[in-house]
Amino acid sequence: MSRYLSGVTTLEYAAEKCTGCGRCIEVCPHGVFTLENGKAVLKEKDACIECGACRKNCAFEAVTVRAGVGCATALINAVLKRNKNGGGCC
Repeated sequence: MSRYLSGVTTLEYAAEKCTGCGRCIEVCPHGVFTLENGKAVLKEKDACIECGACRKNCAFEAVTVRAGVGCATALINAVLKRNKNGGGCC
């Protein structure tokens, strides 16, 4: 698991809203969450790339994150910029 910048992610987790469904764990590409005692636990907040998958898949609004500001967006924008200039596969 990679750590990026410490203490800057917009990820917030409200444990009292969590029902333990595990969707955040299933969709997180960096293993930010784990399941303990029937609820999600924020295991490694600083590994969050702010992709928004956890927020989009939490039906109980236990997770909030400002998607589009982190590492995932930077990588996507870099790829798209390359493709616009004739690079990449598309």
